[in-house]
Amino acid sequence: MTDGPEQTVKGEKNARAARRPVPTWVWKVSLAACAAIWGGSFVVMKDTLDVIPPAWLMGIRFLASAVIVGALFWRTLRDNLDASHLVMGAILGVASGSAFVVQNIGLDDTTPGRNAFLTATYCVMVPFINWLVTRRRPATNNLVAAFLAIVGVGLVALGDDLSLIMTGGDWLTLVAAVLFAVHIVLVARFSSAHDVMTLTVVQLAMSAVVALGTALLTEQPPDPAIFSSPDVWFSLGYLVLLSSCVCMVVQNLGQAHVPPAQASLLLSLESVFAVVASVVFYNELVTPRIALGFGTIFVAVLVSELCVRKAGGERGRA
Repeated sequence: MTDGPEQTVKGEKNARAARRPVPTWVWKVSLAACAAIWGGSFVVMKDTLDVIPPAWLMGIRFLASAVIVGALFWRTLRDNLDASHLVMGAILGVASGSAFVVQNIGLDDTTPGRNAFLTATYCVMVPFINWLVTRRRPATNNLVAAFLAIVGVGLVALGDDLSLIMTGGDWLTLVAAVLFAVHIVLVARFSSAHDVMTLTVVQLAMSAVVALGTALLTEQPPDPAIFSSPDVWFSLGYLVLLSSCVCMVVQNLGQAHVPPAQASLLLSLESVFAVVASVVFYNELVTPRIALGFGTIFVAVLVSELCVRKAGGERGRA
């Protein structure tokens, strides 16, 4: 028995609806949502670091994420995993894992808001690190952004008497920002010739190796008794399922539909969400001078990302 005319028309409409692309604004909202989730993670991690050392926390986070994302995309892994993907993904994992471990060790000695905004300076560093790698000179807006970022960090770091009051955690956060910038440049170079999801799984696995290796060498294992706390499981669920698994997949898909400069700008909003979350949930005190410093750093990010060179901008953090 064949389908009637009405069934055929309905079938064609359903097929066209299935092929209809998702509007760009949906991907932009999704990337902004990722930024909000990452912003909230600064407060979540700050509390969790009280009971789980930084490297152990990152090791658990990345290992669980690698297993979950690998299971979800096992067919992609089966079809694409080869020596090249292993090597490139491992390099990305070393850069990413080192960045997150250093950032979270720094977070243990600073506030979530300061950690988030100092980390956001990676957006300004990317063009200069890319210059070293590709010999492509930074544009004028990159130089302006770098100057503004230095001014902003100075406002955050200097006391009322202009003495330097950067904590050890603040300095480590800036080191993490450099590592994040290196990671972004490497992702831009490797992703064009490789499957992004396969690279992502290998990256997560290598990040777990870096974090757990650091933990074994430098930290005492967490007390197993802490895992009886519902708060710890909530924090781990947030970091693994939302910050890593969901945001990683949504970010990679979103960047395939949103221009790189716009995607980077949307993702850099995590620093704004982090300060809001820190003030609301962590009771962080933001003085007018520090607020001006945060604002200057954010303007530097805007200048760096909105004034796009003709050759195009960079990708956001992976």
